[in-house]
Amino acid sequence: MTFDDKNLAPSFNPTTLQLDGWRHEYSGKVRDLYVPVGATSLADAERVLVVASDRVSAFDHVLEPGIPGKGELLTTLSLWWFDQLTDIPNHLVPDHGVDAASVIPAAVAGRAMLCKTLDMYPIECVVRGYLTGSGWLEYVASQTVCGIPLPDGLQNGDRLPEPIYTPAWKAPMGEHDENISFERTVELVGPDVAAALRDASLEIFRRASVIAETHGVILADTKFEFGADRATGLLTLGDEVLTSDSSRYWDAARWLAGSTPAERMASFDKQIVRDWLSAHWDQTGTPPELPAEIVEQTAARYRELLGRLTAA
Repeated sequence: MTFDDKNLAPSFNPTTLQLDGWRHEYSGKVRDLYVPVGATSLADAERVLVVASDRVSAFDHVLEPGIPGKGELLTTLSLWWFDQLTDIPNHLVPDHGVDAASVIPAAVAGRAMLCKTLDMYPIECVVRGYLTGSGWLEYVASQTVCGIPLPDGLQNGDRLPEPIYTPAWKAPMGEHDENISFERTVELVGPDVAAALRDASLEIFRRASVIAETHGVILADTKFEFGADRATGLLTLGDEVLTSDSSRYWDAARWLAGSTPAERMASFDKQIVRDWLSAHWDQTGTPPELPAEIVEQTAARYRELLGRLTAA
């Protein structure tokens, strides 16, 4: 997939589509949910069509333009990771004997997943394996990350002694997610579910980190979302998984050889967008439009990550 910087293909926004047999129910920053025609809401729908748009967000704003091809890249990567984690229950419908390809409308083929509806838990299950981002800023101020004490002497981009679980509360649309303690997750979902969310998140992160490193890529941090299977109550992995939108990925060789944070943390995600926006916007009012070269550089990094991880 290539792009002409002077004439980028329009980004894909599926909320404008009429999908035969499906009704648009909800739009997040990037994904759109469709329920079967006849279902009144997600609550009474057995299946949901999860469609990844090309929208890109940063600092809680959806930016213009989108990143052409991004939705297909994210969906392909999620499906690849689900295939690597086949023993982890997930929300994909094909394991129930349904041919997803025959049900997904052609207009969103390649960027849509046919999924079971879950009773989602209101927790962003964040796992950090490296010190970076907001965690680094907190560490400088208090030698903690999300209140968890860390050893002296760590530098920006350093690997943590062990991955840490730092959950967040999923705020309603339009509000900011909020970092919370494990004790707070117990209050929200009960001790058994809170422990299961933590343990599953850490285990998946550890396994994914090993897989990524065999492809020359570092998984610095990520977030998972889980729900309960409505038929069995089983903890089930949902939403996207280990994509370049939900995770920080770095080039392992550059991390080892780099002498500055910028060199060490060469990312495969939308950090290019964040960096450009930070330099050109004070986070008040409407964000500026992304220039074509930033759009193309971001798309290229997404493509490179997919290629590296899925290479034989």
